[in-house]
Amino acid sequence: MKTNVKTMVMGAALTAVLASSGCATSSLLESDNRVSTQTTKTTLSEDQIVAFGRPAQALPKMPNATMVIVGEKNSYVLTQGGTEMVNLLSNLTPKNIQVDNDMSFYVPNNDGYFQGEMKLSYAKLKDEFKRSDYQFFLQNNGRECTSASDQRINAQRFCFSVPVKGAIYPQVSNLSIIQSNYRALTKPYMVTFYTQSQQNQVHRSGANTAQKLVLLPFALAFDVVTFPLQLLDN
Repeated sequence: MKTNVKTMVMGAALTAVLASSGCATSSLLESDNRVSTQTTKTTLSEDQIVAFGRPAQALPKMPNATMVIVGEKNSYVLTQGGTEMVNLLSNLTPKNIQVDNDMSFYVPNNDGYFQGEMKLSYAKLKDEFKRSDYQFFLQNNGRECTSASDQRINAQRFCFSVPVKGAIYPQVSNLSIIQSNYRALTKPYMVTFYTQSQQNQVHRSGANTAQKLVLLPFALAFDVVTFPLQLLDN
């Protein structure tokens, strides 16, 4: 009788071990087959910047359009952050402005709308700054960001970060006039538009479908008035 009980106990224990082993194996197999995802960044378009300006007249459905990045392919109208950018570019000496980041904008749904950030810095010798300059920096969220190289030449630097949103329009209608009358920027500047998507790793070997930048369905070409400044040193 004791032998039978002992046999039953051992059998139950063995069954439990096998069951737990089976669960572990199943879990391992499931783990091996688990599909992981990764975020894929896709460049939709790159464009050469020709000038910075503002619409010559109000744009339909875009009452807040205050600044335009004029490109060779398309026009990029800022609907948020444009007022701040116009204020900075109109009040700061252009030769002392630097662009501190790539002009790369995110297009979440590729529906004609983009978002991103413009980062500028403004530097000159300390003895050239006036009280009004510091007051302007305070009023426009300028942050002191003097570098070691600035200090070596007794210069001071202030940084500005402007979140922007905007819409993609066709090439401005007066582009040829702008190109003939507007002196080229101090260096070639590119603007890039990209989107992101979640992609399963197991499908990575498949063909990568190319995407194109989509313009707003109601967007029409318009004239632009350029700023009387030459940007930007880098």
